[in-house]
Amino acid sequence: MTRNTILFDINETVLNLNLLKPKFAQAFGDESVTALWFSTLLHSSTVASLTGLKTGFAALAADILDNIAARKDINLSASDRDELLATFASLAAHDDIKPALTHLREQGYRTIAFSNSSLTLINKQIQNAGLTDYFDEVVSVEETGSFKPDPKVYQFVANHLGQPISSLRLVATHDWDTHGAMSAGMMAAYIDRSGTPYHPQYLKPAITATNMQQVVEQIIKEDSASE
Repeated sequence: MTRNTILFDINETVLNLNLLKPKFAQAFGDESVTALWFSTLLHSSTVASLTGLKTGFAALAADILDNIAARKDINLSASDRDELLATFASLAAHDDIKPALTHLREQGYRTIAFSNSSLTLINKQIQNAGLTDYFDEVVSVEETGSFKPDPKVYQFVANHLGQPISSLRLVATHDWDTHGAMSAGMMAAYIDRSGTPYHPQYLKPAITATNMQQVVEQIIKEDSASE
């Protein structure tokens, strides 16, 4: 039986951003700047969505590096900047990803990589992480001119896949993303990668876990019970 299609957020959910920390420590003298950079990047992409600013995730990523360097009065060399961005495109997957995706696909699910990154960048990330054979399709929001959690990007992926949005489920480690998906009518599952409390005012999925294998088992169990 063909099961539901499962969408996976990529950055942090599938790929391990902690591998950027040594690079940020080298460039900024502080590995904690990694989290500052990524959270500011997400903030900027949300502002772009709300104001209709047409840009790309990679361009924002580069601009935020320069912005943080200026705020910290650090002369970020071109080589350090390029190396940080290159590392972002070459992150390894979390250890729980390949076995979890394998199990899902064996159970008849379609697995879709779905990211704010450009299609070129996502494909590069998936290929460099050795995940090409683990996803049935790769979808970027770039065609929408917006970013998650704009409701239209979730509807876009549903239209792209030719499925009702209510039949799709997004797995993400960002509560703003699972909230965004559920607000648009999609199902969701949350993987807690950091131990940060889920935002109490956001819509919260019934499926939550601290590793991807547990998330997958809960998805399969829930879907089996509803058949």
